[in-house]
Amino acid sequence: MSDSQNNKNDKNKPDDPFNFFKLQPEKGGKRSPFPRIPLWAILLAVFAGMVIFNYIMVSRTDSLIPFSEFKDRIVSGEITRIDISSTYFTGYVESSGHQNVQNQPGLGLFAPQSRGGTSYRTAGLLTDDFVKLLDATNVTYSVLPEERNLILDFIFQWILPFAIFFLMWRFVMKRMGGGSGGMGGLGGSIFSAGQARSAAVEEGKVTTRFSDVAGVDEAKEELVEVVDFLKFPKKYTDIGGKIPRGVLLVGPPGTGKTLLARAVAGEAGVPFFRISGSDFVEMFVGVGASRVRDLFKQAREKAPCIIFIDELDAIGKSRLTSVSSNDEREQTLNQLLVEMDGFDTSTGLILLAATNRPDVLDPALLRPGRFDRQVVVDRPDVKGREQILKIHAKNVKFSKEVDLSVVARTTSGSSGADLANIINEAALLAVRAGRKEVKMEDLQEAVEKAIAGLQKKSRVIKESERKIVAIHETGHALTAAFTVGADKVHKVSIIPRGIAALGFTLQLPEEDRYLRTYKELLGQVDVLLGGRAAEEVEFGEVSTGASNDLSRATDIVRRMITDYGMSDRFRNVALSQHGAGYNGPGDPKLVRDYAESTQQYIDEEIARIIDTRYVVVKKRLSEKTELLQYVADRLLEKETIERKEFDEILAAEGNLGSIENN
Repeated sequence: MSDSQNNKNDKNKPDDPFNFFKLQPEKGGKRSPFPRIPLWAILLAVFAGMVIFNYIMVSRTDSLIPFSEFKDRIVSGEITRIDISSTYFTGYVESSGHQNVQNQPGLGLFAPQSRGGTSYRTAGLLTDDFVKLLDATNVTYSVLPEERNLILDFIFQWILPFAIFFLMWRFVMKRMGGGSGGMGGLGGSIFSAGQARSAAVEEGKVTTRFSDVAGVDEAKEELVEVVDFLKFPKKYTDIGGKIPRGVLLVGPPGTGKTLLARAVAGEAGVPFFRISGSDFVEMFVGVGASRVRDLFKQAREKAPCIIFIDELDAIGKSRLTSVSSNDEREQTLNQLLVEMDGFDTSTGLILLAATNRPDVLDPALLRPGRFDRQVVVDRPDVKGREQILKIHAKNVKFSKEVDLSVVARTTSGSSGADLANIINEAALLAVRAGRKEVKMEDLQEAVEKAIAGLQKKSRVIKESERKIVAIHETGHALTAAFTVGADKVHKVSIIPRGIAALGFTLQLPEEDRYLRTYKELLGQVDVLLGGRAAEEVEFGEVSTGASNDLSRATDIVRRMITDYGMSDRFRNVALSQHGAGYNGPGDPKLVRDYAESTQQYIDEEIARIIDTRYVVVKKRLSEKTELLQYVADRLLEKETIERKEFDEILAAEGNLGSIENN
């Protein structure tokens, strides 16, 4: 459905009851210069005018006389007849030659009509004394029923309730149905809940190209074949070849899976349907399956085209762990499987999907004939990170000293989204400093902000605590300098960052690492324990500052024993845990593949290894007490020590070297 068709449908939709003026369309598609006022607005204006007019006319008090004067005229015999209402007393004079025009009551549109002759009106109280006065003077009096206006009664009792109900109905229908219908709609009407919520982009309007994607060259090569099939399907069908029905993009968050899907659509020049997995499932049973059918129906009408389902795991989770055998998510998944089986490979309908949790997907989705091909979109290497930085730096003004290759080497493990954020943060930091171009220091600060958090220079810390932090961070740095396989120290700082970090030691790898040896893992544990060991060496006691270090060290040792098979008793044996479904809604449980005695061994072995490494690190730092104190004093003085200065300190003291792990 084209944009013109969508506009045509919009014209047929009911008018917005909350817009006072709308331009009346004329023939030929032009709009009249005279606004069209809705009927409800006219009725409201008339009603308001009537109420205001009646209030003004009825509330006139210039025709009222004082109640005391009214009683005097009764006593004198001038008033011979009285009409008593809930608001006013109206006294009438015998029809004689006497006429008092000044005291005629106000003749409002809704005011009670006079019975003729001269009359007087007052606002008084109907008391027993007043009734006795009327009886004593032989005045004829009558009590009138409550003054009611038929027009106002009709408006309040009939027109106004129906008008309010009508407006509320129109409001609810617009909120529930607005934006639904059509390929590009967002859905939402209760009467069209089964329509797909796909955000469709027409042919040629996807501007993303493969040149906009960097750091995932292998993934791009896998998808080039899909693009070629969408452009030239005949050369594949002539030879009898079939393009994969579905391509599943798998990778961590922020690595560019959605960007790759858009690039495929842009390169192929075909319509692109994008929808999230969570958009299929609603509170109404059967809505998800209906939306799947509607999505594929629209896509077949636009073939060749691409359907991209983001976060596929929202509807594609394995049915083995389902609490119910007939829940809404399972019905949606079943319908998706049926639609994928019904693909006509000659129409050029390609299904792309992305997930960062392929392990939870249903096996039926991953079998040949559905998602035939899985493309891994992993975090980029150093070369890919430099290419990504250059793409995001195109519209940013950099100084000549900026070297993006250095930034790429210091951002190991970062995804494409992380790198884009670093470039943007550097630009913001430059503006904050009053510069018109980004310098290298801005990029370095942006990297540290992404790793350790925002600096909190305003946080006031006692001098005794600053010294503890300085000794703690120096312990990390010195342990890293004298440990084999440890990453180089890039910066040591005692400036608070993030939520709870009072200081940090930044270690950056010289190159990307994908494997770690037994000694290197123990080296990581040593560096983490170096902060607490330095506190005990210097002060004879420890603080709470090492809580995060201890948690990370314990996790490394546990994985060495359970996942990597690096324990003495269970060498080359994996002692892992796995999920076993649910005890009930929201109650996941894990099942161990080993006995309780093995769990006791794991706990004891973790404690033994960490205690052994702590003794080694403490002994090593005890031999460097002078260097430990010197570096800590420099930290207290300068707050930050860069890598160059740190290496110079070690070289000047003659302590540069390494000690093998014991």
